[in-house]
Amino acid sequence: MRGAAMSLTAAASGFVVFLLSVSVIQGQNGWGVTYTSTQICAVKGSTVNIPCSYTYPSRINGLVTKVEKRFWFTELNNGEPVDLTTTSEYSGRVQYNSKNNVCSLRISDLRERDSAEYKFRFTTNHLTGKYTGSPGVTLSVTGLQVQVSRLKVYWSSNWAELKCQSSCPLPGHPSYVWYKNGQNIQGQTSDSYSAYLDPADSFSCAVRGHEDFPSPSVVIKGQYGLGVTYTSTQICAVKGSTVNISCSYTYPSAVGDVDTTVEQRFWFIQQFVDLTTVSEYSGRVQYHSENKDCSLRISDLRKRDSAEYKFWFITNQGGNYVGYPGITLSVTDLQVQVRRLEVSWSSNWAELKCQSSCPLLGRPSYVWYKNGQNIQGQRSNSYSASFYPADSFSCAVRGHEDFPSPSVYGPKLPSVSVSPSAEIVEGSSVTLTCSSDANPAAKYTWYKEKPDSKYLSKGPRLIFSSIRSSDSGQYYCTAENELGTKTSQYKFIDVKYAPKLPSVSVSPSAEIVEGSSVTLTCSSDANPAANYTWYKENEDSPKASGQIFTITDFRAEHSGNYYCEAQNRRGRQNSTLHLTVVADHHISGASPLIAAGTISVVLLAVLSLSVFLWIRKRRASRASSGPDNREQCVPDQSEPEEQVDLQYATIHVSNSQADPLYSNIRAAQPLRHREQQEAVEYAAVRFNSDSTAPRTRGRDTGEDPAALYSTVNKTR
Repeated sequence: MRGAAMSLTAAASGFVVFLLSVSVIQGQNGWGVTYTSTQICAVKGSTVNIPCSYTYPSRINGLVTKVEKRFWFTELNNGEPVDLTTTSEYSGRVQYNSKNNVCSLRISDLRERDSAEYKFRFTTNHLTGKYTGSPGVTLSVTGLQVQVSRLKVYWSSNWAELKCQSSCPLPGHPSYVWYKNGQNIQGQTSDSYSAYLDPADSFSCAVRGHEDFPSPSVVIKGQYGLGVTYTSTQICAVKGSTVNISCSYTYPSAVGDVDTTVEQRFWFIQQFVDLTTVSEYSGRVQYHSENKDCSLRISDLRKRDSAEYKFWFITNQGGNYVGYPGITLSVTDLQVQVRRLEVSWSSNWAELKCQSSCPLLGRPSYVWYKNGQNIQGQRSNSYSASFYPADSFSCAVRGHEDFPSPSVYGPKLPSVSVSPSAEIVEGSSVTLTCSSDANPAAKYTWYKEKPDSKYLSKGPRLIFSSIRSSDSGQYYCTAENELGTKTSQYKFIDVKYAPKLPSVSVSPSAEIVEGSSVTLTCSSDANPAANYTWYKENEDSPKASGQIFTITDFRAEHSGNYYCEAQNRRGRQNSTLHLTVVADHHISGASPLIAAGTISVVLLAVLSLSVFLWIRKRRASRASSGPDNREQCVPDQSEPEEQVDLQYATIHVSNSQADPLYSNIRAAQPLRHREQQEAVEYAAVRFNSDSTAPRTRGRDTGEDPAALYSTVNKTR
């Protein structure tokens, strides 16, 4: 299709596409995108094919170049192009042809909102291997309209000249079809049609071959010789400029013998209110009413002037007429759009475009400004140049330099504000707001320094619905638009909170010995820092203040519950500690030693006395019976058995310093440590009076019975 004056292709559903014949190539260093045309006009409801091809170097730094992604886009999201196939408005209507470096785009079922600039972008396996064909292809989707270019009214009938028009010029010579009251008017192929008609007749038109997409029907309301003709039904004008709306009207020169004169005529927007009486238009509206000229002139246009304007007149014969439909005026302001941006260490480069919200008539010439100064030689609506972050750019339509676009520039240094501005308390709601002067408007990102920057969220506000103590720290934001990025200064958030539950400790942590020094320590997380007070349970007055409380000479009366209270202006908390005194080792160590010594003495005395009596009895028995009467020592079986059991428990003696009172009880070795113990164990001795077998070991073995009890075992 390249180089063709016009591409007109029919499909089952019907579509029409018109391409300008100029091929445009953008590229550098082997990178490039070629569009067959940069301007395409297509009829609403049709399908359009946008031819395209692209090139790229086969190798970069010795590495083979591979294309990883290719797509068409019209919009940016956060500075990144958005693939058309992922946009809901184009779902099922977009097809790519990407074989052999072909990048053609096909869009079906065209809608007027599809009017936009389409650009092709591809990326490769190289970090810097990205390219966008810019400027792209401007697609204008138009609907057909029937315009009354001339109207003649007679007593018996009306005559009108109609024209089939589109909002963008269709190149070439397309053939048309005309309809009257829904019926095809045979033999009509031109974009114009003239005929006599009745006031109730309706007319519409379509491009031949695409009859499924006709214009809306128009009813020519001229009757009794009355009519209004508008030169155009759609006008786009720049804010601040002046617009002339051309108009003419007709009426019969006479009715019967009475001449016809016009008694009242004016323009209105709604409710037949003359524009010259509306305060918003005061001093800005001018009518032309000579020779049936009803043109309207509006100066110092404002965006709220966008509306449909209608002309109305009344004659002395009682005839009145409204030119309907009227003229739709769209007032647009200019905007500089950043179409492409390249940022490097040494410089920044941008491609800018001066745009309006509706297509301006004709081919206006533009003026560009950099930092408020006219850039000489620039007349196109596009401008490309290197810039510094502080540079600003604006544009205007030549001849209307007093009404330039707003300047575009990168973000200024962002500021961070905090609400509420008073003290921040834990649990309250806190909002941080980032703001920066920028055009286009900046997009914001929040970070926290802790110590490495941590991404938090996007948007101008960072909201804590219930802020916590852990949220304290340094915060900052970045402001970014298509022309640069700026970072704010740090904002410190200091969250105040009541003391947390205090932690209490005692030193030494072992048993507290009477007379020793004891130190109690209390600590609590709090902001502002807590003040500490020590109390003893059941005592009204505090014992001490500060984190550390020391008792230098701990006594029994010091035992009890102590609690520490941590307090700041946000609240208070306390924790309790129980202290118990253990007697000094000179006293506490002697008690078990005294008990052990006493028991030892008593047991030894009893043992010695028992042995002595038993030996004496045995000797007396031997003396009376002689050596051969051993049987007499056996108890009488008729008498009850008499048994004497003597049981001695094991005695443990604490190995502490000996009290002089018990110096007769000595350990086998010197005492070296208060924690060591020495035990004296005594064997259990049982005396039995057995009639059958004596239990005395001495009689059977010849050993002295007293020797059985002479063994004392000491364990350490």
